[in-house]
Amino acid sequence: MNQKFRTLLILGRVSNLPTVWSNCLAGWWLSCFSRYGQFIPDRSYYWKLPLLLLGTSALYTGGMFLNDAFDIDFDRQRRSTRPIPSGAIAEDWVWAYGWAWMALGVLLLIFCGLWTGALAVVLAACIVVYDATHKVITASPWLMGLCRFWVYVIAGTIGQGDYNGRPIWCGAALAFYIVGLSYVARRESGATGRGLIPYWPLILLAAPILIAMLMDANSSRKPAIYLSVVLLCWIIRCVRTVFFGGEIIVVRIVTNLLAGIVFVDWLAIAPQCPFAVGVIFALLFVLTLLAQRIVPAT
Repeated sequence: MNQKFRTLLILGRVSNLPTVWSNCLAGWWLSCFSRYGQFIPDRSYYWKLPLLLLGTSALYTGGMFLNDAFDIDFDRQRRSTRPIPSGAIAEDWVWAYGWAWMALGVLLLIFCGLWTGALAVVLAACIVVYDATHKVITASPWLMGLCRFWVYVIAGTIGQGDYNGRPIWCGAALAFYIVGLSYVARRESGATGRGLIPYWPLILLAAPILIAMLMDANSSRKPAIYLSVVLLCWIIRCVRTVFFGGEIIVVRIVTNLLAGIVFVDWLAIAPQCPFAVGVIFALLFVLTLLAQRIVPAT
């Protein structure tokens, strides 16, 4: 692989893009159902889904570029192997790429509708605020959770049904998961990426399961339980060394939890998820794991 191209992939943390796509698909799918659970087919809206995927991908990629640009002083002291301090790419180019990707993302989402475009601006602002402050504000994981929450809400604005509120609740569930993940990721800044992890952020990782049990009742409960078990088993697999002993490698825990975002999204649509759509989420999960072997997730 060309070294310059690989540098761009590393800066964009592109191995996590399948989790952004699963966010979009889940939020869009939820909004395709009326408040009475009826799927509302309308082929005229399907063209917006590719724009949604491309727009949010551009915002994510731009945010990752700007993340490194804002962190340049920290990286020079603590992470000298990152692309900018290692000399793999000039700092000015990273700033330029970052802002260009952000602008492209907002532009693409504006074509999806007025509300979608307005919320895209809000999401872009949240991303920039997070990038600029996450090293100095202790509560920055909540900003990261808010960013993923807005992806769900944005996806919900382009669905085919009336806005039923499920994208908001499921987006909030994902946000809590991201907050827990982000607090764990803050421990990665150490020299070895190893260290003790507090227990309380791990509780937030189970928030999607709790919210699913509260939202899904009667016939919807069974598929939600199945996916909840899958998600819980994956979380336990990720953090088992924290509770049961062994070497705690934070970067590995965070990388696996990032892949688990796909399971959170799958759980969100479990009651209305046909087999074919479930296969798509399974493929996105596998794609995330494979991509993380090529490009570091953090």
